[in-house]
Amino acid sequence: MSLIEITPGAFKVECDLVYATANNFTGKPVYGRAGCYLHADTAALLLTAVSLAAELGYRLRIFDAFRPAEAQWRLWEHLPDPTYLADPRRGSPHSMGAAIDLTLIDAASGEPLDMGTGFDDMRPLSWHASTAVSAAAQRNRAVLLGVMTAAGFDFYRNEWWHYQLFSPRGRYPVLSDSVLATPMMP
Repeated sequence: MSLIEITPGAFKVECDLVYATANNFTGKPVYGRAGCYLHADTAALLLTAVSLAAELGYRLRIFDAFRPAEAQWRLWEHLPDPTYLADPRRGSPHSMGAAIDLTLIDAASGEPLDMGTGFDDMRPLSWHASTAVSAAAQRNRAVLLGVMTAAGFDFYRNEWWHYQLFSPRGRYPVLSDSVLATPMMP
């Protein structure tokens, strides 16, 4: 199974792959190399989302895409909470190349839109329907939700940043780091 590399030039996105840095909820890099990959089906929907966002004056900033199964285990070992992480025994849509974590940025300024919380904020405040964030953040979340669902993505109600293909389990295999020509895992 080959994955498509998502590059800023080819996809007109920004990549800020937080799990390749210490700027994530584990406090240390999970990936040894930043790499942004998706299954071809997911990449096709991403292209549509990029176009829809551009029509509104926005760009997409990707925080995570394909997550090798080994990385899912590391995250689970740090926080075994199925409210925010897929149990690796069940398989994560990220590990299938079928999910993406992202936000909107203003195309003119390059500044991210206020979403009320940061990425991977593991509190109910990060849920799509949270009214505890400002009206502007609620509106920005609604715009992101509209762009992504209009492009054909499903969403996860507990994370404003997470979008995936509909019903990926059973349709796409869970993949390890070994599928990549250049590994991401240390």
